[in-house]
Amino acid sequence: MDTAIDTIIAGPPSERMLSLEVNGRRRACTAAPAATLLDVLRETLGLTGSKRGCELGECGCCAVLVDGWPMLSCLLPAADLEHAAITTIEGIGADGVLHRLQQAMIDHGAIQCGYCTPAMVINGVHLFAHDAQPDEAAIRQCVAATTCRCTGYLAILRSFRAVAGHAGEEPQ
Repeated sequence: MDTAIDTIIAGPPSERMLSLEVNGRRRACTAAPAATLLDVLRETLGLTGSKRGCELGECGCCAVLVDGWPMLSCLLPAADLEHAAITTIEGIGADGVLHRLQQAMIDHGAIQCGYCTPAMVINGVHLFAHDAQPDEAAIRQCVAATTCRCTGYLAILRSFRAVAGHAGEEPQ
């Protein structure tokens, strides 16, 4: 029998059980085999902080940490991440206290529409975890990983500089 016909007769693949570690907690859910991590986070687990932007991996708005590294959740098959530690914006900060970058973004007016903010914070958390005082080039590279549609880059850069200990300094 023709495999194309078999596929049509069999219908879509059924969902499978997943067990994902998200924000330090093991979460069980079901997902289609082709479901992206972004789909599972937003639609199944109700974690809507990671934004659905271009869905092509270009805008960066869907960034999450996977084993401590920023990754684009719109490109990651959820089924491949059962042994990974996933951190979303909802998992940043502790005991109701904002991460210092989140607070700096508030203090410096870096949150406009807020669409890019979660990914900016995710990327910044990674940056500061690996370099407590990054230079201007590292800060700019980090910020450039996410598109800000409001073009609020100056306030965002000021926030990052403040956390890096370069508050008040302008780039040369």
